[in-house]
Amino acid sequence: MITQQIINSLKGITGEQYVFADTETLRNYAHDETEELVFLPEVVVKPRTAAEISGIMKLANDNLIPVTPRGAGTGLSGGALPVAAGIILSMERFNKILEIDERNLQATVEPGVINEIFKNAVAEKGLFYPPDPASKGSCFLGGNVAESSGGPKCVKYGTTKDYTLNLEVVLPTGEVIYTGANTLKNSTGYNLTQLMVGSEGTLGIVTKIIVRLLPIPKYDLLMLVPFRSLDEACAAVSEVFRAGFTPSALELMERDALDWVSKYVQSNVVKLEEDIHAHLLIEVDGNDPDALMKEMEAIAELMARYNTADVLFADSAAQKNELWRLRRGINEAVKNNAISKEQDTVVPRAELPKLVKGVKVVGAKYNFKTVCYGHAGDGNLHIRLIKGDLTDEQWDGDYIKKAIAEIFTICKELGGTISGEHGIGLVQQEYMNIVFAEKALDLQRSIKKVFDPNNILNPGKMFNTKNV
Repeated sequence: MITQQIINSLKGITGEQYVFADTETLRNYAHDETEELVFLPEVVVKPRTAAEISGIMKLANDNLIPVTPRGAGTGLSGGALPVAAGIILSMERFNKILEIDERNLQATVEPGVINEIFKNAVAEKGLFYPPDPASKGSCFLGGNVAESSGGPKCVKYGTTKDYTLNLEVVLPTGEVIYTGANTLKNSTGYNLTQLMVGSEGTLGIVTKIIVRLLPIPKYDLLMLVPFRSLDEACAAVSEVFRAGFTPSALELMERDALDWVSKYVQSNVVKLEEDIHAHLLIEVDGNDPDALMKEMEAIAELMARYNTADVLFADSAAQKNELWRLRRGINEAVKNNAISKEQDTVVPRAELPKLVKGVKVVGAKYNFKTVCYGHAGDGNLHIRLIKGDLTDEQWDGDYIKKAIAEIFTICKELGGTISGEHGIGLVQQEYMNIVFAEKALDLQRSIKKVFDPNNILNPGKMFNTKNV
């Protein structure tokens, strides 16, 4: 599909040094962090301006060439995989923080800025950008917008959608638009900004992001609560909120998750007792240390009503960092320990015990083990299915897909859905009919058609291509 003439045209748009068709580069951009999936693009292009992307998209649209936008490649649903070959459009050169507006508590950034670098830059000015995915040290803000990414802090502060005010976007047909305004309130027309957030690079390519910021909290406290029952750990989550507390983070770690990550990162900060089956990592933050201490003590008293062991209160910055290192390292640790598939489930938090119980029943039925961890405070659990003794045919075929469908059906029946922050991408699209009526899916396909009439931008994601 990509002729030498097309490659020459791309070089004319971005410069010869930013167009790659060599085997090594194509292989480097053929995968993300989704299982072991690999799809080779035909060419990789690294533009620097919205005008260059506009030229690329006009060329691609005129010649019906698929274009797959790509950020840092940290996605877990296959959203950046070039399943239709064509062009990988890498946003890595869009890496500038353009403005930090301290007067209005806003910032303008490019999509290739790494989340943690941005968080640190605004923190130096006493400001706070809350969304903090586990991959914050490597993921791009543009990818965060594409997936409406969350993280531990989102239980109190909200996800990427709650901080995105306005976007500069290049459409699949090449036009460049702004989706809204740099204001906290906006009731002017349809909300195109929020339509773009979470659209997984299927409607347009974000080239500028305007976000709102908060004053940074001065203090935080952290504790780790061990439970002798996974069910009780899940039940305790909603109790915290019903008692009137809103932690800045409330994370669940099943025993195997914490055991495996402790070994993976060689940490001994947590002593795992034989009868402990789950932990809750609970953080509070604010500007009054005395009030925070009282809040943490009250939460600890609430936890003591359950069958818990001794609570670990992090008494130093080093210990806090170590506990967070464990939590953020679970995904990599589990992947390193066993062949697995991750499902990004989310339900109303009071339904977590039913979700976890249902997951374990499905695992027993289909003969695989599961490991649960994640953002319990907002009902968002990451469930790792462990291959174990399953055959390759079972693991890669309809057998495991039926099991995943049963887990997602449980989510739906509990008032939840099939992704809280990882997106649909490639690997979850066949389950969309579990949570959406056909009319709702048709409306979404129609939106895709309006933005991308020739279906060239990130085709094969979210919906089956032939149905768009």
